[in-house]
Amino acid sequence: MARFCTLFSGSSGNSYYIGSEQAGILVDAGRTAKQLNIMLDNCGIDPGAIQAIFVTHEHSDHIKGLRVFASKYHLPVFASAGTLSKLESLGCLCPKYEAKVIENSGLECAGMLIQPFHTSHDCSESVGYRIKTRDERTVAISTDLGFLSDEVKSALTGADMIVLESNHDIGMLQNGPYPYSLKRRILSKTGHLSNTDCAESLCSFAGSGTTRFILAHLSSENNTPELAYQTSLCSLTLSGLQQGTDFELYVAPKENREGKLILF
Repeated sequence: MARFCTLFSGSSGNSYYIGSEQAGILVDAGRTAKQLNIMLDNCGIDPGAIQAIFVTHEHSDHIKGLRVFASKYHLPVFASAGTLSKLESLGCLCPKYEAKVIENSGLECAGMLIQPFHTSHDCSESVGYRIKTRDERTVAISTDLGFLSDEVKSALTGADMIVLESNHDIGMLQNGPYPYSLKRRILSKTGHLSNTDCAESLCSFAGSGTTRFILAHLSSENNTPELAYQTSLCSLTLSGLQQGTDFELYVAPKENREGKLILF
């Protein structure tokens, strides 16, 4: 049975573990190596089980611990060509680990098939990942995107589990303290996905067979876990689906202090 674990999620750092007890991968390493190790231990995950790190993009909340963590455990790092180029310019790559471009066809790692798909974000070349586990289960991770393009929708359709950004409540953002320029950035097609946009997309994914949804990358200033959860739950319920029967809905914690794993 596959294991999924949110280590960190949100503007202060993002990292996810996918795999089995024996072998798996990290998607992003957005907290310090020390913090990553503490959370892995808290979740009962041996760092030695990690076979590689797959990076979505170069923003600091996704790569903060990358260089030190990958160096310590000699882990290969995979990302898009644009992201790798930016990581090199930022000084995040070093000879202690391999850094390779992941092609659109994907690659096998830790007994899983990992395939990238492009997302819309204000960075060099951001991607999400669709991952097929040893037992033919599929999880798709897509955060930091201004909208769901056809490519994103295709990558998420049919996945057993979807990790999707539910970043902000539009009202809270528009009436909050952020400067106008930052509000425009977040609301743009290369910004972040709102609760409403996320919620409206879930019904079609549920119709394609997805039974587990994880709402991720919540803003600490412009959202609350309960608001994100209720927005998506309302959308799914109004479409005639029932929580616990047709789907399971979760909110990724900012820090997984309880060490929760999802088996799927």
